[in-house]
Amino acid sequence: MELLWQRLDGQDAHAAGRALLRRLCGGELPEIAFGAHGKPYFPADARHFSISHCANHVFVCLSARAVGLDAEEKGRRVSAAMPSRVLSGAEYRRWEAAPNRDEAFLRLWVLKEAAAKRSGEGIFAALRGTDFSPDDPRVREIDGCFVAILED
Repeated sequence: MELLWQRLDGQDAHAAGRALLRRLCGGELPEIAFGAHGKPYFPADARHFSISHCANHVFVCLSARAVGLDAEEKGRRVSAAMPSRVLSGAEYRRWEAAPNRDEAFLRLWVLKEAAAKRSGEGIFAALRGTDFSPDDPRVREIDGCFVAILED
C-alpha cells in the first residue's frame, strides 16, 4: 500500500487528490471502472485506491487490495448528539470511557468511513454494524490529522 498526502493551502481538494493519484500511478491515470456498489478501481491491473479530503489536507492511497481511507483534522469539534447516532453499543461504551471524547470519536469515525470506502457500500452500512476501538493501531496521526487505512 502506498500513501501520499499534502496540505491544501487553498488548492481545490478534488484537483489535489487527482494530482496525488496521478503521482502514485506514475503520471497517467489508468482507466477507472466501478464495482458492484460503485467503488472505483483500476481494472487493467486490479489496483484499488481511496481518497480523503478534510479541511486542510488531502490523502490518497493505492493498493493491490480493496482499500478504504479516511482522514479528519484532530481539532474538529464533535456534535454532542453525534456519538449516540452513529456508534455501535460497544463503540459508544469505549467512547464514554475515553479520556478525550472528541479525539476518541474522530478516531472511531475515520475507521467507520474507511470501512465504508473499502467495501463500497457507503457509510450507512458502517454506522452501527462495526466494533472498532479508539485505540485501533490502523489509525495514524499525520500532520494534525487522524488517518485510517483499511485493506482487505
